[in-house]
Amino acid sequence: MIRAALLSTVAAVMAAAPAMAQDAAAARRILERTPLIDGHNDLPWALRQQHGNDPHAVDLTTNLDASTALHTDIPRLRAGGVGGQFWSVYVPASLTPVEAAKATFEQIDTVKRIVAAHPDVFELATTADDIQRIHRRGRIASLIGMEGGYSIDDSLGLLREFHDAGARYMTLTHSTTTTWGDSATDAPKWGGLNPFGEEVVREMNRLGMMVDLSHVSEETMLDAMRVSEAPVIFSHSSARAVTAHPRNVPDSVLRLMAEDGGVVMVTFVPGFISETVRAWSAARSAEDARLKSLNPGDPAAVAAGLQAWMAAHPTPRAGIADVVAHIQHVRDVAGIDHVGLGGDFDGVSALPDGVDGVDAYPRILAALMANGWSEADIRKLAGENILRVMRAVEAVAGSREDDRPSLARLPDEGAPE
Repeated sequence: MIRAALLSTVAAVMAAAPAMAQDAAAARRILERTPLIDGHNDLPWALRQQHGNDPHAVDLTTNLDASTALHTDIPRLRAGGVGGQFWSVYVPASLTPVEAAKATFEQIDTVKRIVAAHPDVFELATTADDIQRIHRRGRIASLIGMEGGYSIDDSLGLLREFHDAGARYMTLTHSTTTTWGDSATDAPKWGGLNPFGEEVVREMNRLGMMVDLSHVSEETMLDAMRVSEAPVIFSHSSARAVTAHPRNVPDSVLRLMAEDGGVVMVTFVPGFISETVRAWSAARSAEDARLKSLNPGDPAAVAAGLQAWMAAHPTPRAGIADVVAHIQHVRDVAGIDHVGLGGDFDGVSALPDGVDGVDAYPRILAALMANGWSEADIRKLAGENILRVMRAVEAVAGSREDDRPSLARLPDEGAPE
């Protein structure tokens, strides 16, 4: 019911194309003064996987839409009005913790090499003031966000080293439950955070590192919000009431955001924003499992069967209206001060129609403006909300600058079995 009502309203707005073109131009003017800060972009991992981890292997100064699978390049960042980007230093949860720590430092190095390759475009940022200063100079503030608490290898010393290297948020889990926190997409083990997980959050507060709750279970969300002195973020999550994916934020948590002070940065992943795409993906996974059970040791038969199933069940498409519906729902439940943008560009193989790269932001903002959002609303969504959260996190760290680093360790019973 919620999704149907939202999409009906948004669809009507999307029909007003001439007005939206004017609103897109107005959005670009807004972004000249207010930096649009995206919470999550996986370009460093895409370069690692597809281009030998070399920022010079592709010409980021040209539009790469037609020549590569990349969603990100400098012309499209400029067209999208992006003023600040949290580059994700993602590594797979399948790595051992030691391998993950090494790969995460390598990913941080990749971000710094991207910035060094284009110093006239990018500049590293670690504070809210940095972002605004860099944006005023006409450059794109480049920040670092870690994705997956397994990268600290249960070591608060490593957490501190990642912070010193420039990381300004850490997603507490990724797709699997860690030795101290439950993931949204894995079997729970701790009922949220265990005591060491709570110590991780406290040390992040002391350092001035944002606690990112994308990918974590609802219980972990609630535990982290209870423990954290500073507001939390969701760097790339959408609304579970609109699309029933466990990666999304339930209304019970959205309703707490005003008290917490944090921000939910809505993502554009089709399976997270379209219930039709989510249901199709679940059905495809079920068919794949069924075929494997019927054809053990015969991957060719499984592949043929899945190909036939997909021919009979074409992949549905998400659209810009789905993105807008999630942004609107987060605003309606959490409030205008607690919504932002976290596209997950270059971290997915498919994107919604109309949102095919980092140049899409003015179109999204135009759709919201056509739906009655004011300039002040757009400023908050684009960047003011996350800047406020960053300053609050920095203030908490400043109040604890005399505290000693935590020496907490994971007890033996918290280690993997």
